[in-house]
Amino acid sequence: MKAGSPDLATLGHRIRHFRGERGLTLDQLGAAVGMAGSQLSLIENGKREPKLSTLDALAAALDVELAELLSREAPSRRAALELELGRAQSGHLYASLGLPPIKASRGITDETLEAIVGIHRELQRRATEAIATPEEARRANTELRERMRERANFLPEIETLAEEQVRASGHRSGALTHREVSVMAERLGFQLFYVDDLPDSTRSISDLSNGRIYLPPASIPGGHGLRSMALQAMAHRLLGHTPPASYTEFLWQRLEINYFAAACLMPQDASVAFLQEAKKEKRLAIEDFRDAFGVTHEAAALRFTNLATSHLDMTLHFLRVAGDGALLKGYENDGLPLPTDVTGSIEGQWVCKKWSARTAFAHTNRTTENYQYTDTPAGTFWCATQTGRTDAAEFSITVGVPFAQAKWFRGRETTLRAVSTCPDESCCRSAPSELAERWAGRAWPSARLHAHVLSPLPSGTFPGVDDASVYQFLEAHAEQ
Repeated sequence: MKAGSPDLATLGHRIRHFRGERGLTLDQLGAAVGMAGSQLSLIENGKREPKLSTLDALAAALDVELAELLSREAPSRRAALELELGRAQSGHLYASLGLPPIKASRGITDETLEAIVGIHRELQRRATEAIATPEEARRANTELRERMRERANFLPEIETLAEEQVRASGHRSGALTHREVSVMAERLGFQLFYVDDLPDSTRSISDLSNGRIYLPPASIPGGHGLRSMALQAMAHRLLGHTPPASYTEFLWQRLEINYFAAACLMPQDASVAFLQEAKKEKRLAIEDFRDAFGVTHEAAALRFTNLATSHLDMTLHFLRVAGDGALLKGYENDGLPLPTDVTGSIEGQWVCKKWSARTAFAHTNRTTENYQYTDTPAGTFWCATQTGRTDAAEFSITVGVPFAQAKWFRGRETTLRAVSTCPDESCCRSAPSELAERWAGRAWPSARLHAHVLSPLPSGTFPGVDDASVYQFLEAHAEQ
């Protein structure tokens, strides 16, 4: 045992409990075992570890078995609360609050002690949820994907809100301009400021006191334009968001602001009219939708998933796949069997090497969409894939539909066809038998680790955001 440890604390409470039952003072029990009352007090307070001979003497003096004295159970409900309070106040979470510890003296009633301990439990629960472990992140992502699948990936309330805001900005047609986005911000009482010293953990910061939205001076890697970031920041206010109480709520808020931004950049009425006309002429294409509204290919593909089922009467799937074949983001309501782990999570799972999301990386022409039919155990699917690259790595964006719906798309005439039997290991994951026999047990590759898969998001008011750097940034800019 270590001084101050839970075991020593419990032992001290048990000695005090039995001493009280016997009606003995510290000095009386100390005299019975050959030590000063002050030394016995240190043991009862968990600050000194007694010798085995002392424990034997204490058990004899208290007329209890040594095993009973050493039990790890608190001797009473009051003692259990005092022990729990002691453990909570000795932890990092309480230390981070900068508050003095509360001593559970006799003057504190059981009810008060119960309330204090209950507050500590809630603080710990909230801190644990805010950390967002990889397991929690996967669970929350899976829950969110199923939730949106039930809604056909369509949120009518946000569609209406976006239409209202866009019209009020004076926008009529074509791509939403930076000026029109600025007007939308001004109507909410905000000005847009472009700065080059945003904290690394943030994409934008809203100064609610001074009516400012701070943005980077140029688009960040990954295709997130300034218009989209500004709209996302505004969405928090328009949607009445409050600091998220859990990682699941944080993800839902992020989904809502991304949805709002997309619905502003590609307004529902104009987008549906454009897509319905293209469907009528059997020339649907994500790249045309992208160019018509001046957005990224991924933004157009995701927006298409919002509108296809509700307004074009078709099911579909969307994939964002890393260059190494790992699925980064996915959605389906057309029956395509997405790869999953045992929990149902899709993030980080390997996509079949025969799907167009991966075969597109081998194509020489990366400037246009690549088309392919793929036969799977769930049926035949037609897909259009566009590849891209960030500063860090390459990726592909795929939108696909069941065979019967391919007739509405440009590229349906492709003769490229593949057969995929995944998750059957023999499809693309098992090496040919002769290679396996030659190299099994003779190779030791060093895996490239995706650090974000293992790392929890730092705890803060908003998961993954360094509060201190945000406040320092705001303080510096508020004086300008």
